[in-house]
Amino acid sequence: MPALADRLAAATLELVDEASESRAEQPAIDLAARRLQESGVPVRDAGDTCLLAGTVARGDRPLILLAGHLDTVPAQGNRPGRIADGAVHGLGATDMKGACAVMVELLRDGLHEAEGRACDVGVVLFGREELPFVETALTPLLEREPALRDADLAVVMEPTAGGVQGGCLGNLNATWTFHGTAAHSARPWLGDNALHRAAAAVARLAEVPIVRHEFSGLEYAECVGVTRLHGGVADNVVPDRADAHVNYRYPPGVASAAAEDRLRGWCAAERSELTIVGNAPSGTVHVDEPLARALIARTGRPVTPKQAWTPVAELALAGVPAINYGPGDPAYAHKRDELVRIDALVESYETLAALVRDGA
Repeated sequence: MPALADRLAAATLELVDEASESRAEQPAIDLAARRLQESGVPVRDAGDTCLLAGTVARGDRPLILLAGHLDTVPAQGNRPGRIADGAVHGLGATDMKGACAVMVELLRDGLHEAEGRACDVGVVLFGREELPFVETALTPLLEREPALRDADLAVVMEPTAGGVQGGCLGNLNATWTFHGTAAHSARPWLGDNALHRAAAAVARLAEVPIVRHEFSGLEYAECVGVTRLHGGVADNVVPDRADAHVNYRYPPGVASAAAEDRLRGWCAAERSELTIVGNAPSGTVHVDEPLARALIARTGRPVTPKQAWTPVAELALAGVPAINYGPGDPAYAHKRDELVRIDALVESYETLAALVRDGA
């Protein structure tokens, strides 16, 4: 369908060219609202960078919510975008303005009111997804909009290369601080080297094995490691403090509090303390839900685990079965040469349209 391909590419490029870095995403939200309103689609500003469109309350039909964020990481000289070689190039094209364009065009084409449809469909757009979890806009939205929690399935349209990905890992970040005593480096026995303490403790943490967990036939890797280590004030001073940043990815089925307890156990060391700086919960695996199975079948691709974090976790905590499915190769996300293929946009559009039309 050349006309559909052209429309999806143009809609994606228009969103790409609208600056919307995290905390400054309102122009892109407003653009999406205008495009929907122009086609007579029911649209509501739900506050705090959130936009609701289409059918967002359960009626007689099963309700599918298409969800995604319109904020991006900072630009890397990749805006404005361009269309070339069968793809839309530019900031956020993959993560996830291409998917947002698909959502908007599905409603502009009247999918939410199509005669004989098996399901109702609504769109949930929000900002600040690229920031630490404490700044999320989605969880507060789900708290103040209880009707959303009655949905039968939420499709979080993060890039998945056109296949369904189930659940997600929790993402726990912490600062591990080590204390020592400063001294002249020519007389280190008069001090207590905090960096040496940190190095020994970090080496022990590196021995924690990667553990595989299976849910609904999908394997998730539980892993922990240090991503940054720094300390010291001068080349001739024994440092009295060192800080390590610890990142722990924990599997579905592990509660946030339990993950923190587990990390504290691994990071117990003399003259040190662990400070939790962020904890995004893991997401329940919902690939066995009837509508999720129907979507998996329509993609023609094997379902895979989400070995990362996505907002499916927030939806699952609110009681909404959720899966990941969207156009674009996640390998391009956040890169300077970010792109989404136009045929992937068309495939996503047609797959979701068929799901709403036929249901489970």
